[in-house]
Amino acid sequence: MTSAPAALASKPGSVDLLIDLAKADMAGVDALIVQRMQSPVAVIPALAEHLIAAGGKRLRPLLTVAADRLAGGADDNCLKLAAAVEFIHTATLLHDDVVDGSQLRRGKVAAHLIWGAAQSVLVGDFLFARAFELMVETSSIKALDILARASRVIAEGEVLQLTRAHDLKLSQDVYLEIIAAKTAELFAAAAEAGAVAAGAGDDARIALRDFGLNLGLAFQLADDALDYGGETAALGKNAGDDFREGKATLPLLLAIARTGEAEAAFWEKTIGRLEQTDEDFLRARDLIANSGAISATLELAAVYAGAAKQALRVFPANDWRAALEALADFSVSRRS
Repeated sequence: MTSAPAALASKPGSVDLLIDLAKADMAGVDALIVQRMQSPVAVIPALAEHLIAAGGKRLRPLLTVAADRLAGGADDNCLKLAAAVEFIHTATLLHDDVVDGSQLRRGKVAAHLIWGAAQSVLVGDFLFARAFELMVETSSIKALDILARASRVIAEGEVLQLTRAHDLKLSQDVYLEIIAAKTAELFAAAAEAGAVAAGAGDDARIALRDFGLNLGLAFQLADDALDYGGETAALGKNAGDDFREGKATLPLLLAIARTGEAEAAFWEKTIGRLEQTDEDFLRARDLIANSGAISATLELAAVYAGAAKQALRVFPANDWRAALEALADFSVSRRS
């Protein structure tokens, strides 16, 4: 299976330091992931490995490890929590792909198209259960509380997004509420759990949670921009999936506001009623790019990345802090 450092190594050099620092720890996390996704029910490891072995960025468990080390952790307490974070993330991906009808995930055919929706959902449930087993094994009620709360908030965010799909009048505040819940919360919990594993005090724990939350917001904003400005081969999913699913993301909302009445009928047809052709996505992508919506979205992502770096100022300057600051920059500058 592809290790976390190898998966990230092909990305821009701004994350190289973090890859090198976390290499040994992430090898331990990967070993736990492989061990704990096994089951006598053959379809479970087969389906789980289809997604997990595809690689991905492994940013969330990497964040748990890095937060632990920055907060002074020196043992293996964080490894089970990092593996639990990856299982939670993978479970949500399996569920989301069923809900969204996604065709690709991490450059591979989505699991539900191979094994069916029911088995994908149930394997997602299995991974959630494995995550909670790992949390219990750490004997940390605080870490269990953090990650259990995150699981609940993520579900709430996904339901809120589903209820506001095709909403052409969605406010930026509600959009940010959605991505804070469905994406940024797990980044925040991953970092906070790392601090708890290290036995850090409240100031360090809160600072790392703030770092993770702002990093997650920056990451999701950049992801939403990439859906209109990236290429399928680089993204590992189909470019334009958000458009085809009628998701009201910030680039779309800004373009709707900026193109005004001239394109109101187009947006109502393609997003409001989901009446689309392939040419409609190309037109939408041009409208979004020409309106400045992609650059505006990335500018906001950079603001959150800056806030993430600012949160780390409570820690002394060292390699781990520098690596996490570079990760914040990478969240905006990445191309996939």
